[in-house]
Amino acid sequence: MRASVARSAMRHVPRKRFGQNFLVDEATIAAIIAAIAPHPRDRLVEIGPGLGALTRPLSGRLEHLHAIELDRDIIARLRAELPAGRVTLHEGDALRFDFGALGPRLRVVGNLPYNISTPLLFHLAQHAAAILDIHVMLQKEVVERMVAAPADSEYSRLSVMLQYRFGMEKLLDVPAAAFRPEPRVESAVVRLTPFARLSHPARDETVFGKIVAAAFSQRRKTLRNSLQAHFGAADFEKLGVDARLRAQDLSVADFVRLADWAAREDFVGRSPDKILR
Repeated sequence: MRASVARSAMRHVPRKRFGQNFLVDEATIAAIIAAIAPHPRDRLVEIGPGLGALTRPLSGRLEHLHAIELDRDIIARLRAELPAGRVTLHEGDALRFDFGALGPRLRVVGNLPYNISTPLLFHLAQHAAAILDIHVMLQKEVVERMVAAPADSEYSRLSVMLQYRFGMEKLLDVPAAAFRPEPRVESAVVRLTPFARLSHPARDETVFGKIVAAAFSQRRKTLRNSLQAHFGAADFEKLGVDARLRAQDLSVADFVRLADWAAREDFVGRSPDKILR
């Protein structure tokens, strides 16, 4: 661990409301930078630069770097410490940031606050068309849910919704000791790469999202029970989906098939309003 990084983390009082845990382990920082493999002309944005553990090495390799930070004290410090003209700091909430405004083939990196990681991933998914790849550090159990396969105990709504749009790869585990202060959980770094063409495009992605949410809202129940408000026995039979299965047993393609059936014009009329609102 480089002493300057650790001292910087100790000088700043972490704010719990921002979910601040600062990465200070040099070996982990080097491994993340190597995984990102930045090229000088990459269009890259960092979410939550914090005290600059990734920002400094990234700004040294890029012609220009964008970073989004909510903490005004950190913004003031970074503006004083980072090379002028090489880094644009955007003050604000990443959950409300328009990533598409930065241009196409955007690369996204960051040590995401655990308290907003899931909604932030869904927000990034909405901008997938403008994104080249995403490298983020998250709570380890969240990463395990993201990459889980059908029938795995970790397979969830998050798995389906992200795997619909991204190819994903867990890159490395990060121990709590790599941060100051140390979080109570382990972390992991994951790479997300948007599909150039969706393997199973849904007819209506809003309906798709609602079918997935409904199925996993009662994940211990069979589809016959968890989706009984939306599908009858005849519907499951026509779709070739075993109603005795549970949500965690279905692939992304299976969920798309269910959603496309629910989105049909002749089906909407008899489908409960709550699925289509």
